Amino acid sequence: MSLLAGIRSKISTPVKIHIEDSDAVAKLTEAFSEKLFSLGLTSDRPRLIICIGTDRSTGDSLGPIVGSRLLELNHKCFKVLGTLENPVHATNLAEYLKIIEKMPDPFVIAVDACLGNVNNVGCINIAEGALKPGAGVNKLLPPVGNLHITGVVNVGGFMEYFVLQNTRLNTVMKMARIISEAIHQASKQMSGWPMPDFDEYVNSALGRS
Repeated sequence: MSLLAGIRSKISTPVKIHIEDSDAVAKLTEAFSEKLFSLGLTSDRPRLIICIGTDRSTGDSLGPIVGSRLLELNHKCFKVLGTLENPVHATNLAEYLKIIEKMPDPFVIAVDACLGNVNNVGCINIAEGALKPGAGVNKLLPPVGNLHITGVVNVGGFMEYFVLQNTRLNTVMKMARIISEAIHQASKQMSGWPMPDFDEYVNSALGRS
């Protein structure tokens, strides 16, 4: 019997998991895996994870930390864009999306921090459809992803930039560990799937031969 059978009837429903849940990694692994295949992921589609954010703001560093942790785990199922060393953020996101548009039917997962109400701080959410990055701080950025994972790092509604700057690093690190481990664990069932050469699409977008 599949370990995923229990949530097959509600695959379109967003999943919310708190970082203090002792089974957080297992629950997110299960939900992530189920949603991948419910959205039609196949071995012939280019697969990317865009970890959005910047290391210049504690609260907004969730995405880059996830990206860096995936590289540390030697994750090879998805091409990882956005790390502490090479972040994907408001000023370069559109350029990356132009490159991805060159790919044949890419499957994109977006990871980002967000602000929410006090009862949801510490929750990781996974949902189908595109992420609207920057919405919490009134930035107009293009939507990203077939699937998205967000972590509620602090309370929103007032002085968002200040709130992000004063977010506890402990909260962000716990989220990053859970998200990266769940992605890595769920992706093991896709071991051996071919990975497209992302540099090929970069060169195409830049007009290089």
